[in-house]
Amino acid sequence: MMRKVLYSLLPVLLFAIYAFGLRIIALLAVVLVCGILTEYIIMKSIQKEKAKVSEAVLVSCILFTLTLPPATPFWVAGVGIVFGVLFGKGVFGGFGKNIFNPALVGRCFIYISFPSFMTIDWVKPFTSFPGGFAKYLPSVDAITSVTPLITFNKTGEITGALDLLFGRVAGSLGETFALLLVLCAIYLVVTKTASWKLMVSTLLSFTILNTILYFSNVTSADPLFSLLSGGLIFGAVFMVTDPISAPKDDVSRIIYGTLIGLTTAIIRIFGLFAEGMMFAILVGNMFVPLIERTIKERKNKKKNKQVIA
Repeated sequence: MMRKVLYSLLPVLLFAIYAFGLRIIALLAVVLVCGILTEYIIMKSIQKEKAKVSEAVLVSCILFTLTLPPATPFWVAGVGIVFGVLFGKGVFGGFGKNIFNPALVGRCFIYISFPSFMTIDWVKPFTSFPGGFAKYLPSVDAITSVTPLITFNKTGEITGALDLLFGRVAGSLGETFALLLVLCAIYLVVTKTASWKLMVSTLLSFTILNTILYFSNVTSADPLFSLLSGGLIFGAVFMVTDPISAPKDDVSRIIYGTLIGLTTAIIRIFGLFAEGMMFAILVGNMFVPLIERTIKERKNKKKNKQVIA
């Protein structure tokens, strides 16, 4: 399963390099070294001689890297993934025991600790071949761009749907090319690697609430722009569907996805943050044990009633 997730992430990573330069390879290398080393040290302390690193840490490292702005300092990225692997997974006992998504735990930590690196220095992407395959990073003048959501919050300007679909906008490394993310989602669903119920419930609940608030004149962000901008689709495809932190049964998955979608819309529209997906998923992670227990208890009660009848 983790290997299929890695396969689906490769085209996203390649586009990130094309759009933002060869520096992304160096950034990923730093994250991989720090993440793998951290997991090895943790597992060595737990399993002693049998210590080994799981493929899941590779997924966490790549996902974490793809949530970063292109100009993120190497040391900030290193600190983030170490924190994410240690406190998002290691303290719970390692692979399969964590309740939070490690990549988002690390991203949240550096977002709060080093906000200037995570919210200000955005890079305007290359838009013509060979793009970033021949450059380390766009010119200094290009590091003054802002993301579509930040632009909307500051000026009310709506970025065109085609630019959002084909990745011609600034943003975190993995979130800009909406159409490619949809194709990755199809691959994950067809190969039965990820649950479509998690993806659809997240995106649908977000869109419904955003649409209601849009036609109620609470927000001027139209549903299509809101759906395609920011990290919503990336998060729904790769983060919400994390097999460890997400619920296991279908009813719980729909409730979980709906909670994340609604929370994202509320944070975006009423909160101080331009993007709410990261916080919404972490909030959703906290509720998974309660959701699963509640659904299990209700199913047991229903079974008991049927037996009595």
